[in-house]
Amino acid sequence: MERTTHGSQCLSTVPHGEESTLEFTATQKQRLIELDIEETATRSEYASEKDRDAAFRTLERELVESTRERLTRLQQEKLRPSLRVLEWNLVAWLTGKGFVEVSTPTTLARGMLTKMGIGEGHPLLEQVYWIDRKTCLRPMLAPNLYHLMGHVTRTWSFPVRMFEIGSCFRKESKGSRHLSEFTMLNLVEMGMEGDSQARLEVLAHGIMEVIGLPYRLETEKSEVYGDTTDILADGVEIASGAVGPHPLDANWNIADSWAGLGIGLERVVMLKEGFHNIRRVGRSLMYLDGARLNV
Repeated sequence: MERTTHGSQCLSTVPHGEESTLEFTATQKQRLIELDIEETATRSEYASEKDRDAAFRTLERELVESTRERLTRLQQEKLRPSLRVLEWNLVAWLTGKGFVEVSTPTTLARGMLTKMGIGEGHPLLEQVYWIDRKTCLRPMLAPNLYHLMGHVTRTWSFPVRMFEIGSCFRKESKGSRHLSEFTMLNLVEMGMEGDSQARLEVLAHGIMEVIGLPYRLETEKSEVYGDTTDILADGVEIASGAVGPHPLDANWNIADSWAGLGIGLERVVMLKEGFHNIRRVGRSLMYLDGARLNV
């Protein structure tokens, strides 16, 4: 027969005659997770409330001290958050390779998504933030870059190279690796000589040299592009690339070869900093450069 020991919402159920053990309370777990302790570390068990609470105070004190040191370092040494430093480094590399930086609207017409193959019944539509029936917050940068590519080729000579860094919005905020507002870097090169897949891999290798993380390339399936070449670091997808000619190109009056790559910058910073929760590096009023403010 089993019995449940009461007195705490985190007491475990144990067989009669055996000593019960305590985990951190829900409030304690939440506090430690906010301070970015690894989730498995919140599952430790203790023989008494006194032992558990003492362990919590020790962990919290260490995490708070580390957070304060990070905030002080930002003010006195770094001056720019890691996400902004990463952006600057990538911009410097891309412009050095002849890529033109562009800036496009954050709102997107429904028709732009339709031209990307995201029409009625497409699973991505459920993740879109709609402003009204015809306008949404952009869930990706690709439609705007497609639009620009279709126009600049009237003036620019090949190869055409451009990129954008900006916010995208999707209703996918569940889990430690997703944000509802996140920063994407999208780059595209069109009209290059040679094989577009080979060029994509060259660009991927160059970008990852700037980022400075061990990585591997894998072929995956995309709901928009079909086959893609993804970049994984520590088993986490941080970028996805595609090449053309592609069936979507006709919607944008594009007929030339191209290679494009989209990179989630918060995921990159999360991995580089060794954080366990991507919210530490997203746009926030509770975190600053990965440091929790209510310490």
